[in-house]
Amino acid sequence: MIHTMIKTRFAPSPTGLMHLGNVRTALFNALFAYQTGGVFLLRIEDTDLERSKLEFTQQLLADLRWLGLLWQEGPEVGGTQSSYAQSERGDIYAKYYAELEAKNLAYPCFCSPQELAISRKIQLSSGKAPRYSGNCDHLSPTDIQRKLEQGLQPTLRFRLPRHRLIEFTDIVRGNQQFASADIGDFIIRRADGTPAFFFCNAVDDALMGVTCVLRGEDHLANTPRQILILESLNLPVPQYGHISMILGADNAPLSKRNGSLSIQELKQNGWLAEAVVNYLARLGHTFTEEIGLRPLAELAQHFSLERLGKAPAHFDMQQMQHWQQAAMNQIDTSRLWQLLDAEVHALVPSELQQEFISAVRPNLLFPKEALHWAKVLFTDELVMEDSARDTLQQAGAAFFTHAITALETSQADYKQLIQLLKESTGTKGKNLFMPLRAALTGETHGPEMAHLLSLMGVARARHRLQNAAQFC
Repeated sequence: MIHTMIKTRFAPSPTGLMHLGNVRTALFNALFAYQTGGVFLLRIEDTDLERSKLEFTQQLLADLRWLGLLWQEGPEVGGTQSSYAQSERGDIYAKYYAELEAKNLAYPCFCSPQELAISRKIQLSSGKAPRYSGNCDHLSPTDIQRKLEQGLQPTLRFRLPRHRLIEFTDIVRGNQQFASADIGDFIIRRADGTPAFFFCNAVDDALMGVTCVLRGEDHLANTPRQILILESLNLPVPQYGHISMILGADNAPLSKRNGSLSIQELKQNGWLAEAVVNYLARLGHTFTEEIGLRPLAELAQHFSLERLGKAPAHFDMQQMQHWQQAAMNQIDTSRLWQLLDAEVHALVPSELQQEFISAVRPNLLFPKEALHWAKVLFTDELVMEDSARDTLQQAGAAFFTHAITALETSQADYKQLIQLLKESTGTKGKNLFMPLRAALTGETHGPEMAHLLSLMGVARARHRLQNAAQFC
């Protein structure tokens, strides 16, 4: 049963840029918190001192804000804790390490990485699941002191209860059972004194009042370990839910190699935040009805834990492009104008901004594509596609001579121009529209010609029709 007051969290490690898998985890936690009127907490798990970088933390915060995933507790916002960066919470972890040692629930382990690797290899070769052999479990205080005097730096291991069945209800996957004998005593503090993920992650969830943890299914095996830690420290245990992995087209976990991009790259490439969010909200989660492109608040209203899938979700670039197109169609005109390149701003006359955006918007997947149409409409630069050249040749010079006459009479009224050209040449349908588009834009597809001709103006249109006649 879910707690009445919901607090979810996103706890990334700042060791690189955020990718789609990270963001979906953050999104599902945020949607659940928003839906229930709860709290979405952000915590920075930067205990890997070598790989954690301040610039990654700063970019992570910027990415979340760009996506609209605003946290109510955490860095730069505050809350009940003095810090939401694990690198600044060492004294807190030390207190709980000492408590476990005092209860004889943790012990120092002097086994070297080489010894552990050999032990794992032997276990695997004999068909056993690799787990710690318990070699340092019964060291006497004298043995421990002697090893310390030799300069050996121990890890700290959690002593599992023997013959214990750990059971919990995963709020996505249902009832789960793990035998303690299959886990083995595990490290909760590294030899360099930094806390292991199992430990600080669980302790911080409890101390920060997190009630619900939605995370990737690759963390499922961590859950029994963390439940045992929290029970041993008499700390509250949150409810856990493990969401499906995201797979690429090759059925391997989504990564940069098979299509994943960082949020920073997506933004730089012109993806809209609402497109990314709307796609990810449907990747491993279904809505009872198709609700179309929606802001975060409305996505949250329709979000449900019961509709989180157990099977792997497959990333589909075409589907994400569908939501990008939907977002481009809905974006406010003034905002879209601000997203366009400075070169577009320089080319498009201020009095034609609204008309320009209305004309080209349906054919833009990304804002940067508007520059092409700005050059077509407001410069003498025209790149002729091969298909357009073929269309000109098929139409013949006489067609464009008639088109010039029709243009002068209609004065860029496209509907009238088409009617006059149809009457003077006897052509209709594709043979009427396509040569005109090819001559004026250099392409055989694009925005509606009525809008383009109005923006282009009579002089530029006449020049291009004359060029087309000469070409033929």
